[in-house]
Amino acid sequence: MKNNILVFASLCVLLASCTTKTEQADQTLYYNGDIVTMAGDDPQYVEALVEENGKISFIGTKEEAEKNYEMAQKIDLQGRTMLPGFIDGHAHFDSFASQAIGAQILPPPDAGAKDIPTLITILKEWNTPENRALTGWIFGAGFDDSVLEENRFPTKHDLNKVSTEFPIMIIHISGHFAVVNSKGLDLLGIDAQTEDPEGGIIRREANNEPNGVLEELAAFPYYPEALTPASPEAALQFFDAGQKMALSYGYTTAQEGRTMQNHEGLVKNAEAGRLQLDVVSYIDYMFADKYMDAKWTGKKYTDHYRIGGMKITLDGSPQGRTAWRTQPYILPPDGAGSDYKGYPAIPEDSVVTSLYKKAFRNNWQVLTHANGDAAIDQMIRGMTSAAEELGNDDRRNVLIHGQYIRKDQLDTFKELNVIASLFPLHAFYWGDWHKQIIGDSLGDFISPTRTALNKGLRLTIHTDAPVALPNLMRMVGISVERKSRSGQVIGADQKLTPYEALKCITEWSAYQHFEEDTKGTLEVGKLADLVVLDKNPLKVSEEDIKNIVVLETYKEGKQIYRK
Repeated sequence: MKNNILVFASLCVLLASCTTKTEQADQTLYYNGDIVTMAGDDPQYVEALVEENGKISFIGTKEEAEKNYEMAQKIDLQGRTMLPGFIDGHAHFDSFASQAIGAQILPPPDAGAKDIPTLITILKEWNTPENRALTGWIFGAGFDDSVLEENRFPTKHDLNKVSTEFPIMIIHISGHFAVVNSKGLDLLGIDAQTEDPEGGIIRREANNEPNGVLEELAAFPYYPEALTPASPEAALQFFDAGQKMALSYGYTTAQEGRTMQNHEGLVKNAEAGRLQLDVVSYIDYMFADKYMDAKWTGKKYTDHYRIGGMKITLDGSPQGRTAWRTQPYILPPDGAGSDYKGYPAIPEDSVVTSLYKKAFRNNWQVLTHANGDAAIDQMIRGMTSAAEELGNDDRRNVLIHGQYIRKDQLDTFKELNVIASLFPLHAFYWGDWHKQIIGDSLGDFISPTRTALNKGLRLTIHTDAPVALPNLMRMVGISVERKSRSGQVIGADQKLTPYEALKCITEWSAYQHFEEDTKGTLEVGKLADLVVLDKNPLKVSEEDIKNIVVLETYKEGKQIYRK
């Protein structure tokens, strides 16, 4: 009996030893690189980081890591830079696919659509039976009238040169306009008798005929017609292309910043286990009654998906000159008078106020798209009324974009505890254009990131992809450099430091999304959401930051992208 007990005891020790080694073998130790924790007001580096069971279990010296984690798999960073996984302050994840898979009609440097003939050529080359089968339409996203050499919108007549047999829809780089060919207009039922919807305009030519350009709420409802996959196979192809694009730019948490019926597709992909990164969704106010009570609403992810709150859109695009201002545009769009100031998406203040009160009563976080200062005034009126009636503790409501915000409005947002998610990519893409349409002094104040920080606001920055490519390192670089396409500095006094810009897509963005306890910094106990860069943004020149490349992306310790 004694011998049997000894044998049994020895077996238990052996099994325990094997279990410990197996667990240790699942640990990963990263070393020999610039590991930047992003915790604190100044950059802090550590020699080593250990991931275990999807979380960070150690940060510190390499010697101590090797001593405490003898069996860990070791990964030599070879001098590269490791940061927390990236979190965009605002984007449209579900629309990445249209940019990744559609005709590449962005202007240089992102693609080649520098003029209308080139745009037509790109669409012709994309027009194959295989591509048309994706949705039944010829489509692309990203053309920019402010950069096209003709300085005008394409019309149905231009798109008819691509095809009169098949419908065509191209989406403006702002996401707030579409252009459709004659076949497309016929399929959508838009003709000379079709009235402009509230909050939108159908641009016209002789005899009131549509010229193919659709603005704002005259465009948005029709996007699904051209961009909805025509088959389950096409839907999967769309999803995979969009997600791969996000991972290649270091996203570990993405935002779907204006969710409508596409919520159902996101749920389907989540339940099927296809999401490799976290996606937080903000439901458009028009669909709040339908989706906001779903089981997905809250601060916890299920299968990497959750509904974070509600989205309200109050005006349009500043570069498209549909942002609602208190002063007229210096250069109004075609057909508009000298007193043109843009226009609201929701004209009635009472409707806007009721939306904020509804969100406050239900404790829904609100993201508000407002670009022009008149739209921001409307936001302030509605939110102030809701806060006075229903309280305003830790709601973390967010201003999205705010291109033409005034200094006094920033002060009010500080009082209302509004997070400013600004869009400094405008400095490069449209900085020169803003100076033409609103003047030099106001043009220099677009995306006033430094002023917002100085006034004590919480700040994030965003790509608004697919408005621009979801290239987060380009965004960081432009936030620091503030140079336009022509090389002119747009608001030198609004520059961020490289460390501040990185904070905006790590720790500060995690806070915006109520996720600061699990994401945003490299600290023990947080998720091992990691990104590896070819260079350190804190050690290269300002002009080199935007060219830094993501080499690897990890979600909860699992490699989900490698260049």
